[in-house]
Amino acid sequence: MFKLEAIDHVALTVRNVEQSVQWYVEVLGLERRFKKEWGSHPAVVGVGNTSLAIFPVKAVEPAPPPGPETLCYRHVAFRVDRENFERARKELRGRGIELEPQDHGTAHSIYFLDPDGHQLEITTYGV
Repeated sequence: MFKLEAIDHVALTVRNVEQSVQWYVEVLGLERRFKKEWGSHPAVVGVGNTSLAIFPVKAVEPAPPPGPETLCYRHVAFRVDRENFERARKELRGRGIELEPQDHGTAHSIYFLDPDGHQLEITTYGV
């Protein structure tokens, strides 16, 4: 059996690639990757060993991301320690981003949306 190392990237479609890249860099502190090699096809942002590959949507009037009644990947979760969880909560609220907190028992999470409506999560096991 082969052995996987990690998730390399999650692919997202967005209305405006460069605006989304800027949002992920400014709001979540992700770094732009492979710009010289790939430009914006896809645009790649990431942290550690995980990246988001950002592609342009191929529709003039795209449908919103599906809800929990649809078979799909529901959200992308980023893990932080407790100190950075509290920092993230404060900074995201300061940007006017609506947060949905959840207590999962062994973890605490905050859920929020990017500009295209993709659900994101920041979670900590430092409960």
